Amino acid sequence: MDKKRQELKDKLLEASLPHIIFDGWSMKSLQAATSDLGIKEGMIYTVFVDPESELVEHFSDWADRRMIARLDKIDLESMKIRERITIAVRMRLEGLSGHEEALRRSIFKSSPRCLYKTVDLIWRRAGDKAVDFNFYSKRALLATVLSSTTLYWLDDKSENHAKTWEFLDRRISEVMKIPKLKANFRKVVDRMLTSIAKKGRACKAT
Repeated sequence: MDKKRQELKDKLLEASLPHIIFDGWSMKSLQAATSDLGIKEGMIYTVFVDPESELVEHFSDWADRRMIARLDKIDLESMKIRERITIAVRMRLEGLSGHEEALRRSIFKSSPRCLYKTVDLIWRRAGDKAVDFNFYSKRALLATVLSSTTLYWLDDKSENHAKTWEFLDRRISEVMKIPKLKANFRKVVDRMLTSIAKKGRACKAT
């Protein structure tokens, strides 16, 4: 996408957000946005083929870019992977502060592809270089963390969303335990197989 189309999409989205609270992710919200911006309605179709569904996807992309912009101001290299993932999720949600209702309404319209793109972006930004099965398991686990934390954040009335960040820490802790559990399980299986092999060789020897 060229820069001008990207900028127009962003402008349409941002101008639509106040209207989405009342009219949802609809053409009505987009039409109101064009009116606010003082541009012709036809401009919508110069950047969107299916405006209603594509606007929701662009909202997710817009939120991802805001998250990355915030992360670029942080020294992630000095952090552990767990801290990088935690701060990325937090930055994404904080970047959507003030747009809670739009986010809430987008949840049931957003495609799984948007969620995958976000968690993949977070892992890559955190420096993940996995190429094996862990590549998919990490993203699946983070998808559940991001989804559950987002829902918690939307209903959290605590000061500065303190309870949300405690919730996020607990979820991240649970996720980080899983690779260790998998490693321990593999060790147990290896020991069992080694023991069985030894017994088999002993039986043959007798």
